[in-house]
Amino acid sequence: MSMDRDHIILPRDALDALLEDAAERGARKALAGVGLGDEDAPEHIRGLRDLFDMYRTVRNGALRQIGQGLALLLIGALVFFVSTKLSTGR
Repeated sequence: MSMDRDHIILPRDALDALLEDAAERGARKALAGVGLGDEDAPEHIRGLRDLFDMYRTVRNGALRQIGQGLALLLIGALVFFVSTKLSTGR
């Protein structure tokens, strides 16, 4: 490594090692900042993924049920409307 007034010259391997170390320290700091800095972090992340998967399943099921309910309501209203028109038209 050599230095002049405004520049530092590093071999490519040294620069790569410096950047890799900085990236690892930054990642550890970010994970610790959100409470995932311990050895239980992978299990916590898997738990969060499972929770999101369950949420999506429940949400999609609920939306499907709401859609089916609205369709049945519409069909029932149409049947009622047609039956009242047929009975009053005679």
